[in-house]
Amino acid sequence: MGYFLLYESMLNTVIFARDKWLAPGGVILPDKANLYIAAIEDGDYKDEKINFWDNVYGFDMSVIKNMAYREPLVDVVKPKTVVTTADKILTIDIYTVKEQDLIFEIPFKLIAKRNDYIHAFVAYFDIHFTKCDKPISFSTAPNAQYTHWKQTVFYIHDIVSICNDEFISGSLSCKPNPKNPRDLDIEISISFEGVYGKLNNRHLYQLR
Repeated sequence: MGYFLLYESMLNTVIFARDKWLAPGGVILPDKANLYIAAIEDGDYKDEKINFWDNVYGFDMSVIKNMAYREPLVDVVKPKTVVTTADKILTIDIYTVKEQDLIFEIPFKLIAKRNDYIHAFVAYFDIHFTKCDKPISFSTAPNAQYTHWKQTVFYIHDIVSICNDEFISGSLSCKPNPKNPRDLDIEISISFEGVYGKLNNRHLYQLR
């Protein structure tokens, strides 16, 4: 498992080993995984990581901002920053998944839990060991115990002002980078129409 569950094509290695060596009735641990997306308020960190380039000790280096937007941030997200519900965008059964299943475009719909701003999306995953005598699992969600995988944050150019019970919808697509298949090319398209505005755009990212 890598960051964003799929980074560095680690599941591809598991698929290869499964198809080559797993005996009939053999056990894979873990054997199930789910990937989720939610929206967060993260204005302070966005200013520090991205808007910082507008004025670097008096120099305008805003040309670098687009590069900063394209690179997702792997970090710990505080639970209180999560503004919306989460949507499960991918379920993987490691016994049956194929490499082509890891290239996908999946829609999502997130419902606001309060009035707030959206500066970014956060992705995280959970893992299940269903073949144990006592099935166990763990999550990398913001409200779960800290793990090595943390969460993956995708900042957007615009600031969305969303009200309680309004929704933001879109899709997330993911595929290996053609030059380096360990990297991921990710696109998030979003559509929103609320009391304080509307938005339709897409954002390209490279997780590397």
